[in-house]
Amino acid sequence: MIRSNSYKGKKVAVFGLGLTGVSAALSLAAGGADVFAWDDNDASVDLARERGVKVENLAKVDWSFFDALILSPGIPDKLPRPHWTAIKARKHSIPIICDIELFARQLNLLPYEQKPKVITITGTNGKSTTTALIGHILSYCGKDVEIGGNIGQGIMGLQRMHAGKYYVIELSSYQLERTYSLRSDVAVLLNLSPDHLDRHGRFDNYTDIKKRVFNNQLPQDTAVIGVDTASTKLIFSDLTAKNGRRIIPVSAGKSLGRGVSVVNSRLYSNINGKCVEICDLSKAKALSGRHNHQNAAAAYAAVQSIGLDVIKVGQAILSFSGLPHRMENLGFAGPVMFVNDSKATNSDSTMQALNTYSNIFWIVGGKSKSDGIEPLTHYFKNVTKSYLIGESAPKFHKTLTKYNVEHKISGTLEKAIICATRDAIQSEQPNPVVMLSPSCSSFDQFENFAIRGDAFRSHANRIIELFSKEEIK
Repeated sequence: MIRSNSYKGKKVAVFGLGLTGVSAALSLAAGGADVFAWDDNDASVDLARERGVKVENLAKVDWSFFDALILSPGIPDKLPRPHWTAIKARKHSIPIICDIELFARQLNLLPYEQKPKVITITGTNGKSTTTALIGHILSYCGKDVEIGGNIGQGIMGLQRMHAGKYYVIELSSYQLERTYSLRSDVAVLLNLSPDHLDRHGRFDNYTDIKKRVFNNQLPQDTAVIGVDTASTKLIFSDLTAKNGRRIIPVSAGKSLGRGVSVVNSRLYSNINGKCVEICDLSKAKALSGRHNHQNAAAAYAAVQSIGLDVIKVGQAILSFSGLPHRMENLGFAGPVMFVNDSKATNSDSTMQALNTYSNIFWIVGGKSKSDGIEPLTHYFKNVTKSYLIGESAPKFHKTLTKYNVEHKISGTLEKAIICATRDAIQSEQPNPVVMLSPSCSSFDQFENFAIRGDAFRSHANRIIELFSKEEIK
């Protein structure tokens, strides 16, 4: 683990004992802090205790002696309602931070010659794929690399910091909201669309929080910005005008006179006055669709300054196997392909999926975001039939009825995939796709999107196996 020495000899409250909270508590204790950790969930407290975390009911202690509150990123300290620990912290003027800020402070304690390189990635969509792709490229090219943050394990659970190491960190708006001193050697902002507004209030606030990824950068550092959305294009223009670092635009929608872009599925780099073709993304099975082309462009822009062999980087991109739950091709049952896109928790993310395929038998629903599926109406032409699950089903039924999209309320994921598979086979349409792309969070029926995606995969694999046995007979 990374030992956090920034609170050595001090008392620190930690609330929220998931992956980030437990790793933060253990890191702080290893660095000499006196840790008081708690969670409202009894099972989480018991698991943390078993892992060696010092647990103490924070509702029953004196808060006046704490020097910091490490609050899990998913727990609000302001909107929509501040958590009771945040109220106590503010009453006693206690700073509220998250584990990413602990990482940043430990990084800042190191002398220059011992510092690792830090590449951070944020945006509304594509963060996880881009983070994993950058990590894959660096590993493929022989670098010592670890991935963390909003993906995988808690960041303080990564291996110790040292020169020559690369940390590739996915950052959510929840994490950036409580991060102040992180400096990124390379900071990537992919795109922006309204999301998590219940937490951040207005889109302007959300945008300002995402821009924090560029805070603390020095002139020798690099900013990579997608310029395919109006808001990020404006940020690119603002940063360029300030001229405080090296800035690389990326696009999957147009050729750039300078930057990294994808044209006709081919990835081009034109950063130093010479246009170079990196690879043909049509050969990258895990990076289909325009959104993934932007992810690939951003990943290349992020690593290009390290001095890697261009041919090897292209090979690494083409060999990337993708992420579970994001446009994950599970296989075929007869002519029907199954696609697990459980990570699509908002309409913008589902839009990318609906734009990639046609003849879609679409499983959608869950705990709906404020905009519902109205932003997807342009892509309904690619949907043959929809199957509604979760608490959003009545709301989505009204939308799909309004736009004359054939659909049924299935209720559960298991029923939806059975009905969708049957209808896809009977449709006799070319290349039918049964796809889970919920455009909703999972919290009404599943603990998280990964568990939802695992359930879909399990159902799909059983169907695929049954068809395989029938073909053998």
